[in-house]
Amino acid sequence: MRVIAGSARGHRLQSVPGKGTRPITDRAKEALFSILGPWIAERRVLDLFGGTGAVGIEALSRGAAHVHFVDRSRAAVRTMERNLAHCRLDGWAKVERRDSFGFVEQFRGEPFDLIYIAPPQYEGLWRSALLAVDARPELLDEDGVVIVQLNPREEEPVPLERLSEFDRRRYGSVQLLFFECAA
Repeated sequence: MRVIAGSARGHRLQSVPGKGTRPITDRAKEALFSILGPWIAERRVLDLFGGTGAVGIEALSRGAAHVHFVDRSRAAVRTMERNLAHCRLDGWAKVERRDSFGFVEQFRGEPFDLIYIAPPQYEGLWRSALLAVDARPELLDEDGVVIVQLNPREEEPVPLERLSEFDRRRYGSVQLLFFECAA
């Protein structure tokens, strides 16, 4: 796993010990940031279930203004902090050891432009997290985007009230679902 482009290009990222994280493949990450393009510059990003921090670190490397990482795992938080320091991006990030659902329910502050959701696989957490974000419209800027990373075998319909899907992409075992505020 490495940073693909930007100020930290080429830096290798450490993995979280164990099997509790869902790392994004370099191929899927490269495709994701090709889609986001220069839009990511100066954006505020929320990386729920941060894991290694690969997506948020890539966003910072490409010019995001700030990334807030949330993960309840001590090992994941330590890994994210080490990866951010290694890439010299820790000054533009906040890493919080906390349950992602509690964070979503209790967050007060400036809305995010991008919310990235990539919980552990096969536990239905992606669906619950998307519903939680849907129930808190103040989390997302009106022109913001929510992206969910899941294994295609996990996909099932989600009854959303405020968000609507506008795109989906599949890269092997990584499926990305894109949502925006419904009109």
